Parts: sequence; structure tokens; C-alpha cells
Amino acid sequence: MGFRDWANRVMLIFLVFSALILALSVGKVRYMQNHPIASIPNPPVWSEYPQVQLQSAKVIQNQPFLSANTKFWRYRTTEVFTQYRPNCEFIPIHPSNYGERYAQDINGVPLKNEAIIVLHETSSSASSAINFFQTPHEDEKVQASYHTLIKLDGTVIYLVPPQKRAFGAGNSVFVGANGIETVQTNPTLPPSVNNFAYHASLETPPDGRGDNHIQSHSGYTQAQYNSLAWLIAQSQVPDERITTHRAVDRSGQRVDPLSFDFNQFFDLLHTFRQLRSSI
Repeated sequence: MGFRDWANRVMLIFLVFSALILALSVGKVRYMQNHPIASIPNPPVWSEYPQVQLQSAKVIQNQPFLSANTKFWRYRTTEVFTQYRPNCEFIPIHPSNYGERYAQDINGVPLKNEAIIVLHETSSSASSAINFFQTPHEDEKVQASYHTLIKLDGTVIYLVPPQKRAFGAGNSVFVGANGIETVQTNPTLPPSVNNFAYHASLETPPDGRGDNHIQSHSGYTQAQYNSLAWLIAQSQVPDERITTHRAVDRSGQRVDPLSFDFNQFFDLLHTFRQLRSSI
């Protein structure tokens, strides 16, 4: 084989490999266009939220939902926490009423928001709210859900897993130590806190139902406060990032939870969880 033939074969092989590499690169670009990074769930945030605990007849161990490596967690539950055992239920809702947590917003900006907890009330009975969440809703402006709902008797109802994005707040913003926080994940809807929020709701007492314009009612039961504090004691969300639907709402239409006693709630929360002595 002459040198020229050998060189031609080498050049041909080089061109074949170059074409293959180019084809693979184009294929990857097209795949990324059809599968944007924003659709990838963002797990670090939800791990700080309360996890599902269906243990109404069991003793809960201290921090059962944490991994073996707990040195980076700021809170630990207390002995008082282990002694409180509310009834717990898991009731699945329709998938149209919740979604994934995103790693990027609609502009491709990586999302690194710290977790928050948003407190709500149902404005109706617990069964009515659950029926609504179990009903399919194609209209994205109607879709709604909470992660958990606490009935008047203190029963904790898990509706949406914490790793999923509940549709608890529409046009909403959280203002905290990090400034203004909100995320837009849908170009047709206003930005909201849903992507980094855990939504917990209290069942509205009978005297607070049926009138969307009332400014107060008789308040929540002691069992509800106990169960809410028990639930949030299992999270790593600090006090200053626990807020209300009224505080984050930017539509001017949400005022819940009405008649909420923050002093009573935080007194109970601090009884159920404490800061670790060393982090």
C-alpha cells in the first residue's frame, strides 16, 4: 500500500469519526431542547419538610425521617414530641392538582431557595376541600392543593408528598432575610412560592365557613394547634420561614388563616422541637 493510499484511508476514517461525533452532539442538543433541565425535580429542598408519618398507634422515634448523617440538621425533636400521637391518614388526590418541584425557572436560572412553610385554612369543611382536590381540573387557574390538612379533631391528613409541588398559593411572594423570593415555572401564570413551599392547612371551624369576606372566627381547636406543631416539629424549616397564605399572597384575595394564634403555636413548636446544641 502506497503512502498516498494509506493517507487517504486515515483521512476517511477521521471524517467518519468526525461525522459521528457531530451527529451525537446534534442529537444531544435536540434532546436538551425537548427535555429542559427545569423539568428535573429539585430534592434538596423537600428533604427539610415534614415526611409522611402514618403511626397513629406507634411510638415515634426521635427524628425517624432523617438519614444517618444528621450533624447538619439544625433541629431535633423532644421527648414531648414522642408522647404526642395524633391520628394520621394518607388520602391521595388527583395528579392534576399538584406537580413536580423544579430545579430551574422558566428562564433557566437555577433555583436555590431555602424551604418555607405556608399556613392556610380550608374556608370549608375538610371533606369538602378533599373532594375538590380529588376532582380532576384541566384549568391551571383552578388547580389547588395542600401537602397536609389538619381536621378539627387534630387528625393529620397527608395529601401531597413533600417532594412534590402542591398548588397552595397562586400569585405569591415570600419576603425574608434573603429579600424577595418567588419563582415562575409556568409562563402563563404569575410567579409563586409553590416551588419551595410546604403548604399546611387547618380545617375552618363551622362559624367561619360560607362567607369569604369575614375577618375573624372562633379560631382553631387545641388539637389542631397540637397536631400542627407536631407536624412542623419534624421539619428543619426555621421559625422565621414559617409564614401564612395572607402574608405571601399578592392577589389581595387571601386572608387565611384567620384568627391564628402565633404565640400559642410557637410555644408548642418549641416544646416539640429544639435547636441542636451543635450544628
